[in-house]
Amino acid sequence: MSSSTQDRQTARWVDTTAAILLALAAVATAWSSYQASRWTGEQAQTFSAANAARVESTKEAQLANSQQQVDIELFMQWVDARLTGDDTLEQFYQARFREEFRPAFRAWLGTDPFNEESAPSSPFVMQEYVLASKEEAEELETKANATSELAKVYVQRATNYVLGVVLFAVALFFAGISIRMPRPGLRMGVLAVGVAVFILAAAWIATFPISLSI
Repeated sequence: MSSSTQDRQTARWVDTTAAILLALAAVATAWSSYQASRWTGEQAQTFSAANAARVESTKEAQLANSQQQVDIELFMQWVDARLTGDDTLEQFYQARFREEFRPAFRAWLGTDPFNEESAPSSPFVMQEYVLASKEEAEELETKANATSELAKVYVQRATNYVLGVVLFAVALFFAGISIRMPRPGLRMGVLAVGVAVFILAAAWIATFPISLSI
C-alpha cells in the first residue's frame, strides 16, 4: 500500500472519528448544560425553603418570648399577692395562668418553695416548663440549617455540570481542529487528546446525580 493511499485512509478514519466525537461532545454539552440549569433551579428552591423555615422559626421564637413574658408577669403578681396574704388576688392571678405554665407551677409548688431553701427558685427552671412555640422554633431552625446544607450540595452539583460543559467544549475544540491539521500524525495526535478528554469527562459526569423532576 502506497503512502498516499495510507494517508487517505488515515484521513478518512480521522474524519469519521472526529465527526463522531463532535456529535457525542455536542450532545454531552447540551446534557451537562441542562443538568447545570436544573440543579441551579433546585438550589434556588431549596434556599427559598430554608429562608421560609427561618422566617417561621423567628415568628415562633418571638411568640415563645411573648408567652414567657406573660408567664413571668403573672407569676410575679401571684407571688406578691401570696406574700401579702391577699388570697382573692392570689386566686385571681392563678386562674389566669396559661395552660403551658400550670404543670411547671404545680411541680414548683410541690417542692415547698416558701419553706424549703433547696427548692428551685421559680417554675421557669422546672423541666415541666415547656413552651411548644419554642420547641417549634428550634425544630424549624434545625430544618432550615439542614435545608441550607442541602442547597449547598445542589450548588456544587450545578458547578460540576458547568465544569463538564467546559470539558466537553474542549473535546469539541480538539475534534474540530484535528480535521484542519496538515499532517496525518498530527491530526491523529490532536484527535486522541480530544477523545481522551471526552472519555474522562463523560466517565466523571456519569457519576453525577440527575435531576429530571418537573
